[in-house]
Amino acid sequence: MLNRTSVVLFFMVIVAYLIFPTNNLQAQSYGYEGIQVCGMCHKTEKSGNQLKIWQESKHAQAYKTLLTVKADEIAKKKSGKKAVETPECLKCHASGYNVDKALIGAKFKVEDGVQCETCHGPGSSYKTMSVMKNLDEAKKKGLQVHSADMEKFCKTCHNPESPSYKEFKFADMWKKIVHKTPKG
Repeated sequence: MLNRTSVVLFFMVIVAYLIFPTNNLQAQSYGYEGIQVCGMCHKTEKSGNQLKIWQESKHAQAYKTLLTVKADEIAKKKSGKKAVETPECLKCHASGYNVDKALIGAKFKVEDGVQCETCHGPGSSYKTMSVMKNLDEAKKKGLQVHSADMEKFCKTCHNPESPSYKEFKFADMWKKIVHKTPKG
């Protein structure tokens, strides 16, 4: 049986955690801003033309593929719903479809498909220039950079679980969407 001191100490620890959570234990909810917000800074040659690379990619068209008759046929077999209403389809064809509306920025559109925040994480806390100029700070605020094992990350969607899967040749596909940021 717990004595009164132990109970008080237990509650003090809980209250302290709620008031001063550690970075490792704190569940941070970042919001989605959308391609228009990201594209404001990532559209120039100096920034590596990331917006243009995305616009010309199949990722930019990913949601639109869910609007086809073929996609609906596949989805109806899985869920009885249209593809744009099926979480198993949306998880790889759209960002933010299953996010609390309070975390969706005014310019965000799920219809923009696989966009910056699909791979780099919701940008509400790292979107400002002052944060983005400091990579470590941006990462602390939710920026995801998959440099270590990009292929593994890509295969979370590009895998045989997809009913329309075709062999995924990472090296070939990566060349189509690589978007480095030049130094200087």
